Formats: sequence, structure tokens, C-alpha cells
Amino acid sequence: MAVQPIRLFGDPVLTTPAVEVTTFDKELRKLVKDLTETMQDAPGAGLAAPQIGVGLRVFTYDVDDVVGHLINPVLDLSDEEQDGEEGCLSLPGLAFDTKRAMRVVAKGMNMHGEPVVVEGSELLARCVQHETDHLDGILFIDRLDTETRKLAMKAIREAEWFGQPAPEVRISPHRVSSQWL
Repeated sequence: MAVQPIRLFGDPVLTTPAVEVTTFDKELRKLVKDLTETMQDAPGAGLAAPQIGVGLRVFTYDVDDVVGHLINPVLDLSDEEQDGEEGCLSLPGLAFDTKRAMRVVAKGMNMHGEPVVVEGSELLARCVQHETDHLDGILFIDRLDTETRKLAMKAIREAEWFGQPAPEVRISPHRVSSQWL
């Protein structure tokens, strides 16, 4: 297990949709452990594989003392919404009110390829939606209204981390189409 560098806003991996996991092996289990350790070290409530430079549909979460992970998530969202402050480890120090569904039922797999269902409301629902967005190449600031997004972009440009060079690309051991991620 190892803490990995977290990719920051501006890194193309954060806006590129991740690829579905098809191989459930030792390397995938190592990825889940690295994600969990990195998330807890940050500390954060969740972390998606693209945030450490791996373009696979995997995320971890740590909400209300429940630590878990989900692979290839498919979400069923409630019609009821919540509005609350949301931040992101890839945009350190910034947080903005963001609308999300109040409840979520997320179906996917665990690192062993077994089916998993994660159900939650409020913070867990927000976290699962946020991390799944990362897997779709969407950042939470993409969900802000126009005026708030302008404020967010201004804050990003003024952040001391903005424009820093990205860490070296991490290569995934999983073959995807004819390329390696």
C-alpha cells in the first residue's frame, strides 16, 4: 500500500471518462488499497481512481466511520434533493454549495468481482454521487450554477496550487482496447 499524489484541477485525467473494470486481480486490489490509504491520508470522504491518475471506474469512501469501495457503479437517485457545501481533494481548500440527490442506491462490484449495493442518504449520497461523477469525467464545479461557477473559477485561478505541474502518469496494468491507461 502507498499514498499516491492526488491530481489537481487542470489535469486531463480528471475530465476523461474512466473505463469499466473487467479484470478483478491482485493489481486491482492494490489499487483499492492505494486509493483507501491516499483518501485517509488526505483526509477525504472519498477518492476516485482518476484522482490518482488511473482511468478505471473505481472509488473508495469513508463516511460516518464506514470505509468501502465500489467498482463500476450504477446509481439510482432519489427525486428529493439536498443543497450543501461540497469540496474536492483535486481542488484543495475550495468548497461551494452543490445540489445533489438526497438518497442514492449504488450497484457495482467489490474488488473480488462480487456484487455490492451501497445505499445512503445525505453525506454518503453526496459522496457516492461526487465520486461517480469523477468516473464520468465530471467535477463538482461543473454542477454549479453559472454565477457560483464563475466564483469557483476565480478562486481556482487564485489558489496557490493552480498551475502546478502534474505528477508523473501512473500506468495501469490493465489493458484497455489497444492502449494502456
